[in-house]
Amino acid sequence: MEGAKIYAQNAIRKKSEQLNYMKLSSRLDAVVSRLDSQVKMHMVTKNMSSITKSLEQSVQSNNLERIQKTMDQFEKQFENLDMQGQVVENVMGTQANLSTPEEDVNNLINQVAEEHNLDTKLAMANAPSAAHGQKVGAGQEDDMAARLASLQGR
Repeated sequence: MEGAKIYAQNAIRKKSEQLNYMKLSSRLDAVVSRLDSQVKMHMVTKNMSSITKSLEQSVQSNNLERIQKTMDQFEKQFENLDMQGQVVENVMGTQANLSTPEEDVNNLINQVAEEHNLDTKLAMANAPSAAHGQKVGAGQEDDMAARLASLQGR
């Protein structure tokens, strides 16, 4: 009996470690995604800076053809920025949709429980449920809108 208790304790500890590693993996994936987004934003900012300098030189020289080319580059960079923003939004939406439906998870748990003659109804009723996202307050949303406007140079 003592051996079974030790085995059960080890199994529970290992399961807990596995869950902690899965949480860490998820956090690392989020950090990688944010860093990738930041690198892309930095590249766009760098390109916009060079285009702005080119536009200033074109305006000072009063060369309309050069101004037109620079404005075309400027618009193209904004289109690229919009496209990258849409890609990031789509990826984040896809990541949210990749999570397994709760019904499928419950069905699998019940199937395994039936195979091993376990009663999960009581355990499932007492199990904590996961939170589904955070709500953003109006003040926080206004702050984000102000930051976006300042980044856009408005």
